[in-house]
This record gives sequence, structure tokens and C-alpha cells, in this order.
Amino acid sequence: MKITVLRLGVLLFLIFMLCDCFIGASCKSEEAYVTLLYGDEFLLGVRVLGKSIRDTGSTKDMVVLVSDGVSQYAKELLLADGWIVEKISLLANPNQVRPKRFWGVYTKLKVFNMTSYKKVVYLDADTIVVKSIEDLFKCGKFCANLKHSERLNSGVMVIEPSEKVFNDMMSKVTTLPSYTGGDQGFLNSYYVGFANAHVYEPNLPSDVLNSRKVPEMERLSTLYNADVGLYMLANKWMVDEKELRVIHYTLGPLKPWDWWTSWLLKPVDVWQNVRVQLQESLPGTGGGKNSSDELLVKFLYLLPLLVIAFCYYRSFLQSQSLWHHIRQLYYKVRGGVLAYASVPPAAISSNQPVKVPAFLGAISVCCCFAAALVSLGLPLLIIPRQVMPWTGLLLMYEWTFTLFFLLFGSYLHLVYQWGRVAANQSGQFLAHPVSLDYEPGKGHQRQQSCCDIAAWYYGLGMAFLAIAAPALPGIFGVTSLFLRLGLMVVGGLILASFMTYASEHLSIRSFVRGYEERNTPKNRSVCLLC
Repeated sequence: MKITVLRLGVLLFLIFMLCDCFIGASCKSEEAYVTLLYGDEFLLGVRVLGKSIRDTGSTKDMVVLVSDGVSQYAKELLLADGWIVEKISLLANPNQVRPKRFWGVYTKLKVFNMTSYKKVVYLDADTIVVKSIEDLFKCGKFCANLKHSERLNSGVMVIEPSEKVFNDMMSKVTTLPSYTGGDQGFLNSYYVGFANAHVYEPNLPSDVLNSRKVPEMERLSTLYNADVGLYMLANKWMVDEKELRVIHYTLGPLKPWDWWTSWLLKPVDVWQNVRVQLQESLPGTGGGKNSSDELLVKFLYLLPLLVIAFCYYRSFLQSQSLWHHIRQLYYKVRGGVLAYASVPPAAISSNQPVKVPAFLGAISVCCCFAAALVSLGLPLLIIPRQVMPWTGLLLMYEWTFTLFFLLFGSYLHLVYQWGRVAANQSGQFLAHPVSLDYEPGKGHQRQQSCCDIAAWYYGLGMAFLAIAAPALPGIFGVTSLFLRLGLMVVGGLILASFMTYASEHLSIRSFVRGYEERNTPKNRSVCLLC
């Protein structure tokens, strides 16, 4: 009896396993969307691509081929997003002369060997599907889009996998030339005459499609591979925008996941709209977020504020209370700190004029622009590239302004100390005499202030122009990349001119103040540029 029950249990188990295998086989798609991932840098691009495919209602397999450079976390996230993750080894690029970023691109040829599927649609990780492309599975044995005159682009391809074709490719990788030094150039050499292939017509009747011989090659319409590079040239798509199927972000460093790209290219809005809808497949991944980046962003937001607070405390609150300084600032504005009393030119100053070094202005301009370059460059290095556009912009401004005022403020402090040292050696300089109480060319005298209000004016002026320069395209509604860059350049030139004048003027004022306060202790001030 026990033996009979045991046999019955084993039989049921075998039946269950066979049914499970049968159901799994029947559910497995014979067609699939495929992409490649060499490292975590393009992970967000693959996630958005998968979301855009699913948003069209497709239920076909989505396969991502990953190399050793992809982290385990990235694989788990892609699995959670619904991708089938297949690990592959990289194919060496046989071309000695090639861009560094093309070191593993020949791996894309492995898509031709995915013989577990009858037909695959390959999409680069920097593409996005905006409308259903299921009709591509009706295309011929090899389909791609022409770009750059008569060159096929390998960013979107329809492939009928074949071991025979793949082996033939492998036998020719070292002999066929590649005009790009990568897989795209090789494919152009392999598929000779592709430019003369017929254009794929997805709307042909099914009886015609079934009765004809499957074409070896077919050309895809631009609708299936709309290049933002072409959009950039004309500030519009070359085809009906409502009929677009796939957008390809081909512009080298301007990838859609880089936060600064959204402020330059209008088509990135389409990509970002899909990104913000990404589900939280793993904790902290909703909206395309990354848990490590989130911690870094919070730190980057907080650090400049702490630095400013520390400088504020060191230069302001150690001498008097906050309330006292608020009242003092209020009375300065209401009490006429900005008022000037006109006096005859002959009575401008009773003090001995200060001799300012003749080369101080040139040194100050150089230091100002050096501080500006450092203040711009460092944030670009430390701000995560894949944060949201507004997050990146706010962090950029916060860090740039903080670094600039710290660096240039420190320089002005050194100039102030220079003036104090030079007070006893004023005869050594051959330069124009200046007095702190005198505004050159205005013919009137200014009341003294422990905090130079002019420094605030110049600082706020530079901050305003720094914000206005990149904002000009948005203000005027300009979407063309070249016009946007042109307006930014104009704004940048205006800012540079203002910085030249302000840096020279502030340095002279700092030198003069140091000269005239040579016998008095330096009062602490809230203003870094005072």
C-alpha cells in the first residue's frame, strides 16, 4: 500500500512538472525586444526603454544582454522591471584605431545568434519607444534605418537570428573594414547594397506579406529611428511628429539621463516624462532614482549651507547678536547709507590719497575668472549626472555661487591685507591715487559703513546675470539648440563684462580700505566680498 501511494505521488509530481514545462514553453514569446548593457552608466536608459515598450501594450519578451561590467544590483533591478537578463561575454573589437568608448561594441553582433527567438527587434539603450512598433516583427531578415547619406544605423534593427549568419560574421570581423571603428561600420561593410534595399511597408495586406518571399534586407522609415541630431539642425522633426515610433538620442555627451541635457534639447522632455513614471521595482528606485545618489544629493544640498552658516558665524555673530545686526542693516537702508552728499570736487577728501598698484586690476580680473572656472568645473564633477534636471540645476547654482564667493572673497581679503601692509610703503607704488570715501567720476562723498553695500550690489548683480544667462532661451521661448547656445553666449559675454568691471572695482576698494584701516582692527563682516 505504501509503495502504491509513493508511486502515485511520483507520477503526480512528474505530471505537474511536464504541465509546468508545457505551459512555460507556450507562454514563452517567439519574438523579443533586445538591448545591450555594458555597465551601470546606461542602466537608467534601459529602464526607461523597457517602460516605454510596456506602455505601448506589448507583451513580448524584453531581453537585456549584460556583460561583466554590470553590477548585481543592476541585474536585480532589471529583473524586477520585467527584463529577461542574459549574461554574455564581450567580443573584442579587432580595430586598433577606434574611439575608446567602442571597446566592446562588437558584442552587439551576438544579437544575430539569439536563435531561441524567430525575430528580435534590437534597440540601443539611448532610444525610447513613443508608439507601438509591433509591426516591425513583420519586417524582413535584416532591417535598419539609413542615416548620414547611405550609411545604416545600428541603433534600431530588426534581426532574424541565424547561427549561420553569426558564424559568417565572426569569420569576417578581422577582414571587413569599419568606417566607425565599431559594429556599425562593420555592418555597413557586411550588408553590401543595403542603401538600395526596398523601404519596409508595414501596412501591406497580410495575404501579400505571407505570399511574398521574405526580403533579405529592408530599410526602415525615419519614424522608427528619429535622430535628435537631425531635430537639432532644423528645430523640428523631418517627419510627422504624431507618427513617430522611436526617438534615438545620438548626440554623444548629451544623453537624456544627464541632467543638463534637458536644458538644451527639447526632445528630452519625452524621455523625462517616461522616467518619472518608473515604478519602485526595488526600494528607492521610483522615478529612476538611485539610493546612493539620493544620499549624495542630500549631502551636496546641505554642505554649502553649513559652510555659509559657519562663515556667517565666524564673521558676523561672534562680535554682536543677530538681532543687533538685523537692526543695523535696517537702519543702514532706512538711515541713508546709500545717500550721497554732493560736495565740490576740491573738497573730495581731506585724507592723503591712496596709491593703488597699477597691476591690481589685471590681477583681480584674472583671479575672478579663475575662481569662476573652478566654481563651474567642480560642481559638474561632483553632482551625479542622472539626477532630475531641476535638482541638478539647483545644486549647480548652489555650489557655484558658494564656491565663487568663498574663493573670490578670500582673494579680496588678501587684497585688504595687502593694503594694510602697503600703508607703510605707499611710496613704492606708481599708480593712480584713490580714496575709499570717493566714488570716481561721481563727484560726491560716501558715508562709511562697516559692511560695504557696494559689494552686495556687485555680488547680487553677478548672481542675477549668472541666472539670467542660461534662462534667456526659456524666457524668449527658443527651442533650437544653436539659438539656445547663442543666447547663452550673449548672456555669458554680458556677465563676463560685468565681472571684469566688478572684480577690478571691488579689489581697489578692498585695497583702499586696508590702507585706511591700517591702524584699526578689522571689524568682522557678514559680507564675504567686503
